[in-house]
Amino acid sequence: MTDVISIFVPSVESYIVRTRLPVASLARPIQRIVREIEPTLAVTQMSTVQQRVDDSMARARLTMLLLGVGAGTALFLALTGLYGVLAYAVGQRTPEFGIRMALGATPAMIVRSVIAQGVLLAVAGIAVGTLATIWLAGFLRSMLYEVSPNDPAAFAVSSIALIAIAILACYVPAHRAGKTDPAKALKAE
Repeated sequence: MTDVISIFVPSVESYIVRTRLPVASLARPIQRIVREIEPTLAVTQMSTVQQRVDDSMARARLTMLLLGVGAGTALFLALTGLYGVLAYAVGQRTPEFGIRMALGATPAMIVRSVIAQGVLLAVAGIAVGTLATIWLAGFLRSMLYEVSPNDPAAFAVSSIALIAIAILACYVPAHRAGKTDPAKALKAE
């Protein structure tokens, strides 16, 4: 006759105790009560429900933090790139601005022209970015809660924010272009 000894190890069991007292003050009484009811059970971990929720969300929070840092870095790079491209374009167009001002263009007209050029670049970038985001949205679907990765409101708000940032990035080169001295610009030509 062969005896088979089967040891059953239950999965982790969790019990919730509702109290207003701190967890540390309840550790010994709860362990004593569990030992009285079932001496073979061991209380291995005690924590609040909020700690359990925080632990379960830690990975998602880290992922979202890293995505936020990446998005912030991308926004900074886009802003810097747009500023650099516009500053270079304004420098190249200085003689043109001088001629325009000599022919009667006002500094405000020059500023509007430069800002319009920057906004046009930003709109083109937003269009390409929106298409890429729609295409890559499937990868983000599992990380979003009660938000669609193709949420039109999110696209609209982010597009408006990017255009506002583009206008701010354009302002310095546009202001410099508006202060172009026609005589110096024509001499340089």
